[in-house]
Amino acid sequence: MEILIEFGTESQKKQYLMPLLAGKIRSCFSMTESDHPGSNPTIMGTVATMKSTEYVINGHKWFTSAADGAAFAIVMVVTDPHGTDRHRMASQIIVSTNNPGFNLIRNISVMGEKGSGWHSHAEIKYENCRVPITNILGSEGDGFAIAQKRLGPGRIHHCMRWIGICERAFDMMCKRAVSREISPGKTLADKQTIQHWIAESRAEIHAAKLMVKDAAHKIDTIGASKARIEISMIKFYCANVMQSVLDRAIQVHGALGISDDTILATWFRFERSARIYDGADEVHKSSIAKQI
Repeated sequence: MEILIEFGTESQKKQYLMPLLAGKIRSCFSMTESDHPGSNPTIMGTVATMKSTEYVINGHKWFTSAADGAAFAIVMVVTDPHGTDRHRMASQIIVSTNNPGFNLIRNISVMGEKGSGWHSHAEIKYENCRVPITNILGSEGDGFAIAQKRLGPGRIHHCMRWIGICERAFDMMCKRAVSREISPGKTLADKQTIQHWIAESRAEIHAAKLMVKDAAHKIDTIGASKARIEISMIKFYCANVMQSVLDRAIQVHGALGISDDTILATWFRFERSARIYDGADEVHKSSIAKQI
């Protein structure tokens, strides 16, 4: 959404952004490839070749989240394969998912669950996928710069969602602790270990909220490019807080926690990837250390 707002033409905004904002359609972002490192978007194999008034796209994408049911994809492609500036070799192009050259091969199974709709990750092959040259976002070679612009707000959105998951899991943990009787007149909440888990979770969630608010304020006031440290910090910190809170909540629920009778196991399966997508923990930590 942010990409279209900042880089879309008036025609692109009318066709794609307005129905997106109205909630009538969904989109997906197609960048990651199985044969190339997801942490380095300057290395890709999907190529768009200009032929007359069209781009012809060929390539293989992997883990395109929410492609199932999306109306269009924003695809990261190489448009200058022989360029000397690796940060100017790629572009971003809008591709409708009903294009004959857009082939959704499968929803990739994640920890035993394929998912569907917005909660899925697709393998896609672009095979002689023809789109008008007017579908390019920005200019040729802007792909990497646009991706960097997207990642700041995108990571903030992830963190806000993760905090929401933390809050709900925390509430479930507390309710379970005070209601689960383990002996006459005694509940899980009477156990010091459970009390510590609740205190630690509350402190971690509070810290995560403050960090996200600080990062958001800096993006608003000085811009995402100058808030890179804060954005990287919240990305790995919030993802790990969510993992910790979910693990404690599952433990408090016992066998019920690992069953699908609550939402906890679903979150645990699907949100483990939070420490990998949009920059793995290790990438963000190294980036922060180099900037300090």
